[in-house]
Amino acid sequence: MENSDKIPELLARISYLESLLTAHSIPFTKSPQNLSPPKPQPQNQNSSPFQTSLSLSQENPLSIPLIERYSRQMLLSEISLEGQKKLQNAKILVVGAGGIGTPALYYLAGMGIGTIGIIDGDVVEESNLHRQILHKTNRLGMNKALSAFKTLYKFNPNPNYKVYKSRLSLENFNEIVKNYDIILDASDNAMTRYLLNDICILFKKILISGSALGWEGQLTVFGFKSNAPCYRCLFPICPRNMMSCGEAGVVGMVPGLIGILEAIEALKIIVGVEGVLSQEMLIYDGIRTVFKKVKLRGRQK
Repeated sequence: MENSDKIPELLARISYLESLLTAHSIPFTKSPQNLSPPKPQPQNQNSSPFQTSLSLSQENPLSIPLIERYSRQMLLSEISLEGQKKLQNAKILVVGAGGIGTPALYYLAGMGIGTIGIIDGDVVEESNLHRQILHKTNRLGMNKALSAFKTLYKFNPNPNYKVYKSRLSLENFNEIVKNYDIILDASDNAMTRYLLNDICILFKKILISGSALGWEGQLTVFGFKSNAPCYRCLFPICPRNMMSCGEAGVVGMVPGLIGILEAIEALKIIVGVEGVLSQEMLIYDGIRTVFKKVKLRGRQK
């Protein structure tokens, strides 16, 4: 189909988006449209003459495809244009691209987070595939952070992805964690959880912590309020016999659910929605289909 044949379809899309934004009081500005067939541009074959025909603001323009991609969440009063700008400016690091991390990453990319860091030193194994939804059978043996990036980029190429193909450690945390606003703990071992807790306290970062085992999962947010407890306040001593999913087993949907809930908490924090799980812990029982919230004591010395 020639470019000129696409003009009526594009005009219809523009009109639809304009009416949608106007109906929900979302401000936007039009830039002059040149709907004549573009001249050949051999040095930039991927450019589109319609890419910037509608902008929300001069300082933070959104192309028509991006407006359409995020329009359904922008219609919510809690998000709207200002919230979407905050999401685009946000920087989130996900520690672990496994059962919790992969669904969290999927939805972080889907909502339009501007910068997404993925750190994982493990490789994809056959036993991961029933729950770690970003990985594929043909990527067995590939680094998990890289595998996650490959799927996310095809899903939404707009975020700025940072891939770290190693475990978080004392040697690399300083150069990695300081560059992010919010940290999602999607790790599956106790040592990483304690290290991540101490790092977030050091850099004063918000830490969203989730875990899953068997049919159960739990979720809380550390560092959101000044008097909120940290991970060590709840569990002062690192247990030597803490079992992993590989040892105790897990229903694949449970870490998936926790990962999605972590992404929701990140969304609420960024756009400023009340109800963040600070000084509270959400516990999920998959056998009985029960969600329970428990209050947590303030930070302990």
